[in-house]
Amino acid sequence: MKPALALLLLAAVSAAAGAQAISCRVPDRLPASPPPDGQARLLPIGGYTLALSWSPEYCRFRQQSSEDRFQCGGPASRFGFVLHGLWPDGRGDLWPQYCRKGVAVPEPVLRETLCVMPSVELQQHEWAKHGVCAFRMPDAYFRASRALYAAVRYPDMDALSRNRDLRVASFAAAFAARNPGLRPGMMRVSIDTKGWLEEVLVCLDTRFRPTACRQDRADQDRRPLRIWRGGR
Repeated sequence: MKPALALLLLAAVSAAAGAQAISCRVPDRLPASPPPDGQARLLPIGGYTLALSWSPEYCRFRQQSSEDRFQCGGPASRFGFVLHGLWPDGRGDLWPQYCRKGVAVPEPVLRETLCVMPSVELQQHEWAKHGVCAFRMPDAYFRASRALYAAVRYPDMDALSRNRDLRVASFAAAFAARNPGLRPGMMRVSIDTKGWLEEVLVCLDTRFRPTACRQDRADQDRRPLRIWRGGR
């Protein structure tokens, strides 16, 4: 295990998961979901992206979706930010993916991860597309992903959602203020065409430490941002 990641894992053990599900009981039976295949792209790893999805927005129109029942079928307050994935980045505009044929994610790993990444299908996808490019086995990939997720702290999303003058830049500043060592330029904020928050993407170096993102964010920073709270 890389030294920096080992230290992060130890720190995360005593840290409260700021956006963990308020109430999450893993079902007795999990749906079958074999790992997908895709076009391989073998590239050197230049860093990582930790992708955090805002679940209320994702579930906004999926409450009746059978495929999203575990994540979206419960009360609106069930999930806040959830783990989308830990993505190896390349050294340019392209990224490695489907680097080799990986084993399916074992059920114990699926169960341990389901309350932070609430989809069996997504877990299989993230391992097959991204995890195999940086880790030998799925348990190591998801252990690292969960630790990075657990180390993140979040701003007061309820207060921010009520701010009618909220901009991407001010949201990024509020997010960074809750995480020592993280600056607004070390993350990208993903919003839809109407300005609703979808994801926060934290840029990491090859030792899993926050680093400046390569993309220019100047135009996006000025955009208005809205946060769907789902009745909370």
